[in-house]
Amino acid sequence: MNIPNELKYTKDHEWVRIEGEMAFIGITDFAQRELGDIVYVEVESLDQELEQEAVFGTVEAVKTVSDLFLPLSGEIVAFNENLETTPESVNTDPYGAGWMIQLRYTNPEQIDHLLSADAYKELIGA
Repeated sequence: MNIPNELKYTKDHEWVRIEGEMAFIGITDFAQRELGDIVYVEVESLDQELEQEAVFGTVEAVKTVSDLFLPLSGEIVAFNENLETTPESVNTDPYGAGWMIQLRYTNPEQIDHLLSADAYKELIGA
């Protein structure tokens, strides 16, 4: 299972990549395996400012629909539009082409409370 050390993680199985004042967010390799074949990603919160742990969208797999929870407070400034035509990128490349949103985070202190790769591995028993 792929759990990159340079990323941060949540107990809800989202990953976070910090780049300056921006954060890229998606779901982990563990989450996409648990969900199965992803057929649709919906994010209706573009250009909205949301609080940490708010639902920012949903991911639909063949067998279930799951809410997506915001790891950090901030404004969602971009949605990965490639997922509209190739949602399976979340399965094949969850940390690259399968990223979901870009967030301008507003509370940098929240980053310190996200899980490290080792803590996330412990959470999922990897």
